[in-house]
Amino acid sequence: AGDGSGPVGSAAEDGGPAAPQRVLFPPTFSVSEIKNKQRRHFMFLRWKQQQRKGGGGPARRPLPEGRRLGPAAPPKAIPKTIENQRVYDETTVDPNDEEVAFDEATDEFAPYFNRQTVPKILITTSDRPRGRTVRFCEQLSTVIPNSHVYYRRGLALKRIIPQCIARDFTDLIVINEDRKIPNGLVLSHLPDGPTAHFRMSSVRLRKEIKRKGKEPTEHVPEVILNNFTTRLGHSIGRMFASLFPHDPQFIGRQVATFHNQRDYIFFRFHRYIFKSEKKVGIQELGPRFTLKLRSLQKGTFDSKFGEYEWIHKRREMDTSRRKFHL
Repeated sequence: AGDGSGPVGSAAEDGGPAAPQRVLFPPTFSVSEIKNKQRRHFMFLRWKQQQRKGGGGPARRPLPEGRRLGPAAPPKAIPKTIENQRVYDETTVDPNDEEVAFDEATDEFAPYFNRQTVPKILITTSDRPRGRTVRFCEQLSTVIPNSHVYYRRGLALKRIIPQCIARDFTDLIVINEDRKIPNGLVLSHLPDGPTAHFRMSSVRLRKEIKRKGKEPTEHVPEVILNNFTTRLGHSIGRMFASLFPHDPQFIGRQVATFHNQRDYIFFRFHRYIFKSEKKVGIQELGPRFTLKLRSLQKGTFDSKFGEYEWIHKRREMDTSRRKFHL
């Protein structure tokens, strides 16, 4: 037939050879019904070709309302997220609260914030660490200024802490591992505590980060603390801040970020890249890791007789996805 609707391969009316005709798929045709994989793929390509020629492709999407109406468009609705639907926490800190200001002026970190002490950090590991944990500690020591790495071999933490205090260390960081992978971090502020226990995950060393920058320099980095809004979050944020010296050397263009989101603390280490007077980019240096607070203990590390200020109890505290503690 001249309209192309006749069967394929039918003979011409005058008895001549069959004329090649264009195949038109029926409206209810579905390529997925073809069982043979090669035939199905061939027919799918033919169907796509027919769609392009016949203009039977998907309809053009209408313009968004904002572009279509211009200044007369209504304001865009704020999408609902877990963060902006967060359950209110009665311990959320008001920056102008006098009680909070008094507590922070007299807590264990007050000597640091009053510039009476200079941070000096000891980074150690669990007993007899493996290669990945060793490399992680070495890279972490290049991020935190004035930090020293000590590899434990059978020495208990209760014996390490008095030696740290005698040598004027202000903080102790312990990296724990399981099956050769770092999975925990203990941060103890010396000499009077507190001590925080974190679960560590998503550890990436420098060589595992794509498009990473050159090795970090010895300049003191800038520190950014995001979304530590409750009393507990303020304590954790002050612990992280006390690891770094007060005056960052901005000429080094390095920044250490502790970003809290849904009680997960993401650590990133970047360098600013000034492309022009108005454009600034960032380049990750590494390492990177994620922390989840498990407990906050008064005083220095004591696993048997320590007094805990806060313990994460999953069955009691994780009843709502919109309830956060930091």
